[in-house]
Parts: sequence; structure tokens; C-alpha cells
Amino acid sequence: MAVYIFPIKVAFIMFGVLGFLLIIPWLIYSYRKYGYLSLWASVVAYSFIFYMLSALFLVLLPLPSTRNTCAFQSPNTIYYSLKPFSFIRDTIHGSDIIWSKPNTYIRVVHQRAFWQAAFNFLLLLPFGVYLRYFFQEKRYWKRALGLGFALSLFYEITQLTGIYGIYKCPYRLFDVDDLILNSSGTLFGYLIAPIILALFPTKEKLLAKKEKIQETQVVPPFSQLLAVYIDFLLIKFSWAFTIGLLTSSGFAEMMYTTAGFFAVYFALPLIWGGKTLGTSIMRFKLTNLAGDVPSWQSLLKRTSALYLPWLASMSLKLVTTIKLEMESRFYSIHVWITVAIITFIMVMWAALFLHVLIIILKKGQRPFYFDYVAAIIPRKK
Repeated sequence: MAVYIFPIKVAFIMFGVLGFLLIIPWLIYSYRKYGYLSLWASVVAYSFIFYMLSALFLVLLPLPSTRNTCAFQSPNTIYYSLKPFSFIRDTIHGSDIIWSKPNTYIRVVHQRAFWQAAFNFLLLLPFGVYLRYFFQEKRYWKRALGLGFALSLFYEITQLTGIYGIYKCPYRLFDVDDLILNSSGTLFGYLIAPIILALFPTKEKLLAKKEKIQETQVVPPFSQLLAVYIDFLLIKFSWAFTIGLLTSSGFAEMMYTTAGFFAVYFALPLIWGGKTLGTSIMRFKLTNLAGDVPSWQSLLKRTSALYLPWLASMSLKLVTTIKLEMESRFYSIHVWITVAIITFIMVMWAALFLHVLIIILKKGQRPFYFDYVAAIIPRKK
């Protein structure tokens, strides 16, 4: 059992890292596709990622302790088995079954060959269930079978090539029976999937809710926050891949980010008809109360409302870079200023968190503070 638990543990760790990195892309995809964050769709997507990682690591792990795997194998080692259904012969021959005595048939389950075949059959059975959820209709069973075979072939080739040359010799066998059992498991999972999927909401229900949401002009709060965050990432990435490559100066980064705020949140929507990169990705735009492009005064107010919390947070970073000796007469002043800034920032972010929570609970019926002060309304395109 330990040989199966270890790969799943590794998959769980990798899933945690990968799942965290995919949060923002998934939120963007979910809001663009459905118009809201579907818990069920999220469970399906993330469980599929975890399953695929687990299946891959179950096939590849544990890895050899050295790249020179040839040193532990005899020169005439055969790395493949091309005789189909060998697992049946191996299971029967090793179980001492007496065909005239049915009570001896149970011996089959005590054979390693039997459990190895069962593992290969079950390995891609969930893959078939997921494919049925994605494809919906039974008539695509040939496509599911082909995808199951292709995935199994990928696993076998990966093993046969020593993970594409990382290891000098294969450390696991290429077995045609694995292809047969994996593909059969995928097809079986595809055919029995309706029994499992009947317990969960269908894609039709998700799409029906999408159409209902699209009838309203209210932009979901998460979509608005994502748009703001995407625009902020644009500023940070542009710094990291331009001037940030040449200098690590905190003051230079602060000046660049300040300019970026007014370029991305003020100038861009003014030129682009109320749209920024973030709002365009999330499929809405900024308008005034009449539904027209906001004035430059409104956009300036919105930009300032977004900029000031960031500026307050950055002021703490600048203050902490000042190093004073305890003997300095300015030391106590520096300490009190630092404490005051920390207290202000904690209160500010607590208030902003509470504000965001209220807007989310109100489901976007109330505007965020940065849109409220500027009399701007996000509207779907």
C-alpha cells in the first residue's frame, strides 16, 4: 500500500502549489464563461487536476536513486512486453486454481498479477468519468476510448524512454496489457459515469444560471476586483521586465508604479472608451450614470482612490528603510512615526476588507468605494 500512498502524497503537495498558482486564471475563466464563480465547476476542475497529477505520479514514482539505471540491469534486459492478455495467463498460472472446484477461484485475488491488472484498469477509470462530464453525450465513447489509449500510450512511452532520456535505461516495463487495461478502464468509466454524475449538478444547470445572470447588467463584485488586480499586475509585470531588470531601487519602483497607476487606471480608460485591460478581460466597462464614458475628473477620482491605499502601504516600506542608532535624537520620533503608520495601515486594510465583504454579500448591489466617490458604474459590454 505504501507504494501507492507515496505518489499520492507527492501529487497532493504539487496540487497545492499548482492550485494556488491557478486561482487567478481559474477565476478569470469562470467569470468569463459562466458570469459567476461556480463551486461545482471549481470542484470538477481542481479535482481533475489532482487526479491527473496522482495518475502521473502513480505511474512514474518512486524514481530511481541514480540516472545510470543501466548499471543495475543485466545487458539482455527486455524493456517491453508485446503479448496481449498476458496478465490473464500470469494470474491463472500463479493461483493454483482447480477448475472443478469453484471454491478455489478465490485464490485469484491473492495473486500480484491480478491486483496489478486491477490497478491498471482502475487507473484511468476516473478519466472516463471526467470525459463523460466534459462531452456529455454517450455517442462520443469512441473519442473517450481514443483519449484513454493516447494517455496510456503517453505513460508507457514515458516509462520506455526513461522519462525522455533523464534516465539512461527504462526503469519500468512497456506493457501492451497496460494499454488494453487503461483504455478499457477509461471506456468503462465513460459508460458508467451517468450513475456517478447524477449526484451532482449538470452542465446544463450551470449554463442556465449563466443565462439568468447575463440578463442583468450588474457586474459581479469579484469580476470588478479581478479587473482591478489584473491592471495592477500589468503595472508590476511591466516594471519587473523593463526597468526592474536594471535596478532594485525601491524609490524608482515607487515612482514607476505611481506613473503606472495613472497610465493604466486613468489614461487608458479615458482613451479606450471606459475600458482597461482588466475590464476588457472581465467583459465590462466603466461608465457614468448616463451610461457614457466617464469624464476625466471621474477617472482621476477613481484612480486616486485606488492609489492612496497602495501609497500608504508603501510609506511604511520607505520608513522602515531608514536606519537610526538608538543614541540618535531622532530615534524615538522614528519609532512613533513607524507605529503610527502601522496602526493606520492596519485600520485601513481592516476597513477595506470589511467594505469588500459587505459588497460581496450585497452581490454587487452597492458599488465599491473607488467607483462610488467617482460616480462610476461598471456595466457589461
